[in-house]
Amino acid sequence: MTITITAFERSPDRGRGLARDMRVRWALEEVGEPYEVRLVSFAKLKEPAHLALQPFGQIPTYEEGDLALFESGAIVFHIAERHAGLLPEDANARARAIAWMFAALNTIEPPIFDRALATIMERNEPWYEQRLHSLELTIGKRLTDLSRRLGDADWLDGAFSAGDLLMVTILLRLKGSALLGNHPNLVAYLARGEARPAYISAFAAQLAVFTAASAG
Repeated sequence: MTITITAFERSPDRGRGLARDMRVRWALEEVGEPYEVRLVSFAKLKEPAHLALQPFGQIPTYEEGDLALFESGAIVFHIAERHAGLLPEDANARARAIAWMFAALNTIEPPIFDRALATIMERNEPWYEQRLHSLELTIGKRLTDLSRRLGDADWLDGAFSAGDLLMVTILLRLKGSALLGNHPNLVAYLARGEARPAYISAFAAQLAVFTAASAG
């Protein structure tokens, strides 16, 4: 059965690989599964047909036969469970990889995403500097903990896993920032993720959508 995912018709990330369909594209590329993409405008995100798939009017969604999923983490987990390459076979290693998926989404991502949103939506508010300072303190603490745990290893727990895939897509929002630059091992970790052939293919596919939309 053909896998179909949804993505922004005109992504606000300007083709930088930050939109969350990137995670799903990358996971599918890692396991060698072909897929189709249905592009969705911001207006269609709020229409009944899309809300039936994604009740919060977001992307991505995932459709395969009778199965429809939303939430990028859940979709990546579904792909990883059903195809070899993103979760270890050993039960304990598999459980640890899943724990890293949750850590990426629940511990690392929230302050990083809030910081990105604040720089866009709150820059002119009187509380902006205080808000930014608070978020960056939290991010700095999280990155210090992550850096210490990673050490000089290539990946978070042995071989590359879905935990690394999600973590790399989240750290991308800090690429080039001093926050990430304070941790050379995390900078190198991010670069290793970006160098994976599956990532390169997924990034090129997402960028092509933005390029085509801009040309039009």
